[in-house]
Amino acid sequence: MDKLTGDRMSLTKTKINKGGKRKYTYEDYLNLPDDGNRYEIINGDLIMTASPVTSHQKISIFLSTEIQVYVTKENIGFVFYSPYDVIFDDKNIYQPDILFISKENKNIITEENIKGSPDLIVEILSPSTAYYDLFEKKEVYEKFGVKEYWIVDPQKHWIEIYTLKQNKYVLFNRTEKKGKVKSSLFKKLDIDASKLFAEL
Repeated sequence: MDKLTGDRMSLTKTKINKGGKRKYTYEDYLNLPDDGNRYEIINGDLIMTASPVTSHQKISIFLSTEIQVYVTKENIGFVFYSPYDVIFDDKNIYQPDILFISKENKNIITEENIKGSPDLIVEILSPSTAYYDLFEKKEVYEKFGVKEYWIVDPQKHWIEIYTLKQNKYVLFNRTEKKGKVKSSLFKKLDIDASKLFAEL
């Protein structure tokens, strides 16, 4: 086992299901109290998401701006960012950090939320959600056909881009601390890691 895999396996879950084996549904999600916390349901498990820290916010703003400028210039779709519900099915309701939906896929956009699979999802790791972003959510995104999945680590300063090939994610691009990564969906967009992590 390499160091990166070992680091990932050591991450802990933040499941808050009360009542043991109970699984939550979208109806339960709608009835959650408005207590100022963010929640997701991952494979029926209720997860509370902590408020983003400064490094998370810096990365989110940088990437969402880069993607939004590109998408607007190319006139290819729509960019959204958390908090915004994406409903894959009754037991998988997420709030991805950033997501892109192409014009061809715009029928999944409703006034209240997204009902279906975005073309691209970006998740920025945090201690409370890293396990899910790296494993369980990645599997769900793969299962439901999200074409591209970006994972960003603010602490170790790396970014990975996965693309869907024959219904499985394969690593399309990766860089750490410096260098550029490319997207299979955004042909003319380069993300410069040195700028992305410049002030962290």
